Amino acid sequence: MRCALTIAYNGSSFLGSQTQKSSTNTVLGQIEHVLYQLNIDSKIVASGRTDRGVHATGQVCHINLPSFWNDLQKLKKVLNEMLPSSIHVKKIKAVNDGFHARYDAKKRVYRYIIKEKESNPFEESFVTFLDSVDFDKIQKNIGLFKGEFDFKYFMKSGSDIKSTKRVIYKAFAYRYKDFIILNFEANGFLRSQIRLMVGAILTLSTDEIIQQLTCKKKYRVKPAKSNGLYLAKIKYKA
Repeated sequence: MRCALTIAYNGSSFLGSQTQKSSTNTVLGQIEHVLYQLNIDSKIVASGRTDRGVHATGQVCHINLPSFWNDLQKLKKVLNEMLPSSIHVKKIKAVNDGFHARYDAKKRVYRYIIKEKESNPFEESFVTFLDSVDFDKIQKNIGLFKGEFDFKYFMKSGSDIKSTKRVIYKAFAYRYKDFIILNFEANGFLRSQIRLMVGAILTLSTDEIIQQLTCKKKYRVKPAKSNGLYLAKIKYKA
């Protein structure tokens, strides 16, 4: 039986989400370690990778379960008891055998969280603190990213992909209490694309972002810190 798992995780202490040969200290590596203890030898496949320090509130993965694991609520309970407290299985549901967590995903939603205050040790791993923020500039610049563009100047070098074109359906910012939330929804993202976009939104002018989006000129942009980034939701229906 193929199942889809919706998981949340605190990425602070992990070397990213993907399994690695050199270390089990990844989100999927930890989940697979527990699955093997439960006699589930299925490879776990995620909707996409998140880098070191990046969090998730709605990552989706799929696994194939052996016939003796037919009580999904019990499996969810056991997984959450055995997994590190920094990983939590929110939901498990049966899906059709052809379902693929990555290739069937239609849209991906990410949020980036900023706080315009002095940093504190209780939120440092989850929020990017900035001394000063021009919220009007953020609102103006983030809207420039809505649409279809070639994001080859907004990706980490060395990425192995066939196309650098992506469609961003939503790109907006809003205030929530003491936080500034940057929201992005797209058909997909390149490696470090969101962090580079946030870096550009915070530091470049409107004209400079347009030049980089249209691939006329590439500016030196430092990617925003990983700790403020969250994979929020995966959408499977168009």
